Amino acid sequence: MNDWTYLTTIELSSRIKYDTRTIRESLKDSVVLEGRHYIRPFGGRKTLYIWENIELDMAKPSLGNSIAIPMANGGVLHG
Repeated sequence: MNDWTYLTTIELSSRIKYDTRTIRESLKDSVVLEGRHYIRPFGGRKTLYIWENIELDMAKPSLGNSIAIPMANGGVLHG
């Protein structure tokens, strides 16, 4: 069993100081990834964010010299 903290979009918004709309439309599936940073319990529509993984990855240095290739599904391939 894990000790993850699951957050709603509103709760995540208050922790990282981003608007909920920005999280849903800009961050989700580009930098916040399903399976790593969020899950959809029981195959439903509700999204729960995994705080510990988000916090860990936010602290990593950005890859300023990496190449980002836009994908058709709206994601980005980092190369």
